[in-house]
Amino acid sequence: MGASPTKVRHDLLSMTPEKLRLSLGEHFLKRGQPDYRIGQVESWLYDGLANDFTEMTDLPQRERRGLQDAFEIDQPFAKLLQVSQDGTAKHLWLLKDGELIESVLIPADRRLTLCISSQVGCAMGCTFCATGWGGFKRQLTAGEIVGQYRASQRWARENEYGPITNIVFMGMGEPLANRRSLPTSLTTLNQGYKVGARRITISTVGFIPGIVALAKRPEQFGLALSLHSPLPELRSQLIPLELRYPLPEVLQAVEDFKKDNGRRVTLEYTMIEGVNDGLDLIDPLGEIALQLHAFVNLIPFNPIPQNEWTASKRARIQEFADRLKKKGVSVAVRETRGRDIDAACGQLKAHAFAQLEKTNS
Repeated sequence: MGASPTKVRHDLLSMTPEKLRLSLGEHFLKRGQPDYRIGQVESWLYDGLANDFTEMTDLPQRERRGLQDAFEIDQPFAKLLQVSQDGTAKHLWLLKDGELIESVLIPADRRLTLCISSQVGCAMGCTFCATGWGGFKRQLTAGEIVGQYRASQRWARENEYGPITNIVFMGMGEPLANRRSLPTSLTTLNQGYKVGARRITISTVGFIPGIVALAKRPEQFGLALSLHSPLPELRSQLIPLELRYPLPEVLQAVEDFKKDNGRRVTLEYTMIEGVNDGLDLIDPLGEIALQLHAFVNLIPFNPIPQNEWTASKRARIQEFADRLKKKGVSVAVRETRGRDIDAACGQLKAHAFAQLEKTNS
């Protein structure tokens, strides 16, 4: 006789709050349990950030075992933690299939921002980003995305960082290309964990179908476009997706997104010396920003392996900022955080595996 099939346990973290209530309702109904059991489990997941059903101590032990048999809480394991001199904390998370992803906690004044990953690796191949050099492996599940938030929130509380106030989907991967898991994770973070939609920003290099889908949602999630050049020819050298989704079409999709209900749009512009910091780029960059009523983030390039580029000189970055301001553009120069632990913009996965091997040796 063959071995009996393994029972499939459904991940509670991959369910929207509505789906979670339905699934738990069916489960407890079959077991003859009252409806308030649903609320107990919800409270432990969303408020208590429980990692295991054994933590749900106000449920009878028999019901905890029943939950364990039917469901799972697919929480990532912290394989490596690095804390920068500036307080930025980067986690290397081990997923149950052995893959690794990273997320970053960035404290600033009264804000604590979590930079979260949406894919294992990235297929976009942007030349200024370390993640793309390793290629794409797979999409994250909604539970694996939400799990980064939960685990980071627990760590932040235990280490006196306070609660996470903002989430940016700017970690590993192109968020809008994860069309199955991103919508579920956004709903769960917003409705289940009560992170305000205006405090969640999704970054994209210009994946138009995802921008269109995001625009149809009623919540006011923010959108950040990785622009990096206002000229399609130069942008295609930095972002290969430009060849598939040309900049004029991307800008039209972003403008439509903005028009729906005035949602916030940011233009991300990594400044690379001698590549995209020519003064002749300021006027077309300003025109795009004013057209979209967008905020511009000027980001000093962060060093990555396999690339000899350097950041634009501080004076050049400041000149960009000053000239854009004179045009009426809202602009800021992003402070580089976590560079000493490869946690800054574009650096995720730059040295993670080498550091892990060093730690294990």
